[in-house]
Amino acid sequence: MTSREKTSARRMGEFPEAPEPLTVPVIDSHTHLDITVHEAGVPGSAGGAGMPGSAEAGDPVQRLVDAAASVGVDRLVQVGVDVASSRWGAELAAKHRSVLAAVALHPNDAPRLGAGLDAALREIEALAAQDRVRAIGETGLDTFRTGEQGRAAQEESFRAHIGFAKRYGKALMIHDRDAHADVLRVLDAEGAPDTVVLHCFSGDEEFAAECVRRGYLLSFAGTVTFKNAEHLRAAARITPPEHLLVETDAPYLTPSPYRGRPNASYLIPLTMRVLAETTGRDLDGLCAAVSANGERAFGPWG
Repeated sequence: MTSREKTSARRMGEFPEAPEPLTVPVIDSHTHLDITVHEAGVPGSAGGAGMPGSAEAGDPVQRLVDAAASVGVDRLVQVGVDVASSRWGAELAAKHRSVLAAVALHPNDAPRLGAGLDAALREIEALAAQDRVRAIGETGLDTFRTGEQGRAAQEESFRAHIGFAKRYGKALMIHDRDAHADVLRVLDAEGAPDTVVLHCFSGDEEFAAECVRRGYLLSFAGTVTFKNAEHLRAAARITPPEHLLVETDAPYLTPSPYRGRPNASYLIPLTMRVLAETTGRDLDGLCAAVSANGERAFGPWG
């Protein structure tokens, strides 16, 4: 069994029960509906048993969208990681009024493409021009799996994606794994687009302050609920409400107390409640701010 197959198998557990709904709707600023359906067994399998909604629903993607809406997560951003998933997301967004798309080559994919990188970037740029593609991402820097030998291709790809975001007036959605200083270096050198989103914010209070100073949006995932993530909660506390987004990165990063089980957009209320408690802010007011930030970053869904 490959490493990816082992990871997928671990994610085939039962979905958690739906949390208490939010009374003020919010967006999930970063989800992977395609990967959730493929890897988490949604629906029609034991993997979907705990999820809200009808088990007889014919379209698994529609079931995920409906489940999210039932708890007050009424808008989603579907995120691509390669040409195929980016094209799929753009097509989905064109059909679903509650879904917008982000398109990109994931940093880990750029080095693997070799001589095919330029052609793949051209395909991403063509998708970027579509109206319901509202973000370029997830792009950025991450040498955890590629090693230092992948750095040059990642940076080339990152710089190209920054150019697409500026050329088409789209938000830039950044994947940053242990590369905070380099991400800022490249953004400063290229000139950041008007809207920059730090997807699954992973930095500390100091890095959060640097991002806020630059006007960036910080998107917190289920990781902020983990017991060992006090640095993320410290970062959230110094992030002004107008710079804050929330996401799942589903099917990954399921919030506590369900860490290790499949994630989906309907679990956003768990993360929102931890963010409200952590920052000492009123939950409804924080939800309203997150919703407004999402509309400002990505434009209207309807």
